[in-house]
Amino acid sequence: MSKEDGGGSGARTLKTFVRTARKRSHASTLWLERQLNDPYVARAKREGYRSRAAYKLMEMDERCRLFKPGQRIVDLGAAPGGWSQVAASRVKAAEGKGQIVAVDLLEMVPVPGVDFSVKDFNDPDAPDFIKAKLNGGADGVISDMAANATGHRATDHLRIVALAELAADFAAEILKPGGFFVAKVLQGGTEGELLARLKRDFATVRHLKPAASRPDSAELYVLATGFRAKRD
Repeated sequence: MSKEDGGGSGARTLKTFVRTARKRSHASTLWLERQLNDPYVARAKREGYRSRAAYKLMEMDERCRLFKPGQRIVDLGAAPGGWSQVAASRVKAAEGKGQIVAVDLLEMVPVPGVDFSVKDFNDPDAPDFIKAKLNGGADGVISDMAANATGHRATDHLRIVALAELAADFAAEILKPGGFFVAKVLQGGTEGELLARLKRDFATVRHLKPAASRPDSAELYVLATGFRAKRD
């Protein structure tokens, strides 16, 4: 037995087990079982967030004070919209005080205050496409992009770091001085080249594993703050 959300409610719930169906693989059954028993999934449903990932960004913001009303934020790999919801709420985009520009390969149900487009960030024209939507430079670039897992740890690590590098290149082009960058990586740390680049371009670089990240997951986030303006 376990508490439903760790919020001290005292309510206890029995763990839900899922039987393996004919058309569902064992791995899919385990994933479904984990979803049904995940306190953050249940909390997201109660509180109206698109995904448990919303709580990861909330924790990073609470620890590092990333968002402020009126900021312009770019959300890469936005679907299903959990991070966009958090960012829009905290910059007050729906109230006209900030701006969120979001892209993803997949469709996303509209989020109030978020300018979303179906767009592959790997497309050569993606950076210019996003810049055209922004009313100036960005205060933050947040990326929860992840390639489909292959099951081979080294390959998955390289693929996700490649996406983080692509996002970091874009952030260096669009961020205003003092801006921040958040991207998903995997445990084992960020590749040396990317980490060196971030340390050159930002005042502070750190790795974070929010509580909402599953304990058995290799997921990690790199957070860079205090973007330094480029010098000629």
